[in-house]
Amino acid sequence: MSIPQKTREYRLPKVDGFHNLTLQEAAIPKLKSTEVLVKVHAVSLQYRDLIVAKGQYPLGQKENPVPGSDMAGEIVALGEDVKGWSAGERVCSNFSTDHIFGDVTDEIKKTGLGAPIDGVLTEYKVLPAHALVRIPEHLSYEEASTLPCAALTAYNALLGPLPLKGGDTVLVQGTGGVSIFGLQLAVASGATVIATSSSDAKLAKAKALGAAHLINYKTTPAWDEEVLRLTGGRGVDHVIEVGGPGTIMKSVNCVRYGGSVDVIGFVAGQADTSRLPVAVLSKGVIMRGILIGSRAQFEDMNRLISAVKLKPVVDKVFDFEHTPEAYEYLESQQHVGKVVVKVSKD
Repeated sequence: MSIPQKTREYRLPKVDGFHNLTLQEAAIPKLKSTEVLVKVHAVSLQYRDLIVAKGQYPLGQKENPVPGSDMAGEIVALGEDVKGWSAGERVCSNFSTDHIFGDVTDEIKKTGLGAPIDGVLTEYKVLPAHALVRIPEHLSYEEASTLPCAALTAYNALLGPLPLKGGDTVLVQGTGGVSIFGLQLAVASGATVIATSSSDAKLAKAKALGAAHLINYKTTPAWDEEVLRLTGGRGVDHVIEVGGPGTIMKSVNCVRYGGSVDVIGFVAGQADTSRLPVAVLSKGVIMRGILIGSRAQFEDMNRLISAVKLKPVVDKVFDFEHTPEAYEYLESQQHVGKVVVKVSKD
């Protein structure tokens, strides 16, 4: 096939909301010798995309960015020095293109797609070859697009430096992308999962995915005490903590002594956390911030996904021209799992 010279891409010329998403045509940059050109088939959205659109991303963002960080696509061209890849291979990019292995650095953090550098809401994307991972064979492009942030964050939390083991108990907060992947990966690893949500309908979906215990935090506001009751007073081994200040004190209350609170998001708003240091200290809690994960972890995760034939939960798919509606649906919090934009028409 001939190599395309132009792409259509979304940009955010203003950042006071996703109504500023602007679809425009742009020239595709010339490939460097170590880069590849990927035809983007699907992009999944996440909470980060909403706050980037509002100019509120706490880790910094460039002016007028191409948003979006999570994509799946097909290699259509390769730089002359690229080895180990070929045209036609199905790939995802890692969230931070330079996070190959090990811990994050300031330099790596600056390569996060869709904020400090241009992202993936584009028909064609030039990427460094070292950022790529192969898509598990049993997944569609739409399903695979959910892996780079939500799945890898959950994997890093549960199976990173402090891995869970069969028989452990995991608490997942809500039914968004990271929490649903946390549920699926925990069940696949032999753990017992407790899921919380404000919606009984969403909890029913969590149960269908393997959650053993369900808590509606609207009808049971002292959900941390219910978690302790369900675990016989012991507490859980891992908490997928996506609420932030609004939930973190309760998470520490219901984690076991020496257990892990995996700090991922801040969707529950603000609350008094002045007693947090004492609460953490008094139970020997391990509290760890999760900055997505490395390409090496992505490859490890994909082996697990392939082994158990794990299928990501895609709630709804929008076409490329209706990306603003996809943002609106994500903001409405009606979804369970992931919201995806189908970029390619074929």
